[in-house]
Amino acid sequence: MFFAVPIVAYLLMQTGKNDYKQLEILGPNEPVKKTINGKEVIDTLYHTVGGFSFYDQDSVLVTEKITDGSIYVVDFFFSTCKTICPKMSNQFMRVQHKFKSDNDVKLLSFTVDPLNDSPARLKEYATKHKAMKGKWYFLTGDKVALYSLAKESFFLTAMEDSLMEEGFLHSEQVVLVDKEKRIRGFYDGTDIFEVKKLIEDISTLKKLYARDENIEK
Repeated sequence: MFFAVPIVAYLLMQTGKNDYKQLEILGPNEPVKKTINGKEVIDTLYHTVGGFSFYDQDSVLVTEKITDGSIYVVDFFFSTCKTICPKMSNQFMRVQHKFKSDNDVKLLSFTVDPLNDSPARLKEYATKHKAMKGKWYFLTGDKVALYSLAKESFFLTAMEDSLMEEGFLHSEQVVLVDKEKRIRGFYDGTDIFEVKKLIEDISTLKKLYARDENIEK
């Protein structure tokens, strides 16, 4: 059985009830002073996802730049997983299908088993799940960097664990990230109803961005 890292529950408690429709900005934050029109005001500095550099299923070295200007969804998996990963990947297929023609939405699946999940193996996995090029990225690389990204940027568990039947412990949670690289939601990636909420929240974010663009005009 896999467990979400406890900080997820903590973050949700810090932001109130678990109501994804509110689309809170999740994670640590701190007040900062800004000067606007000559007046000092207090603003909020939110946690943002850090940078990364990994190889995708096409053996292309990609960085966080692929997510610039995009809403994106993240999970951690490994290709030989027989428990939660197939369920999560099948649910990602639902998300991809819903937004297949939308260039603003991307999906990122990071392996927790980079020793075995080479780009070639990830390519087989991606093909099996009908991943669209430029839409759904399967990423591998340095193990320490992968585990650190999971913990520090997404507040997710991703590690080797000899006590687990398949040798790894990783969260079933998937993460919704906005265009400013802020976390907007955590969802159980094995649950069809949670993923339905995720899809709805992506649509909500798109509407909010469209509204803001109209206001700026």
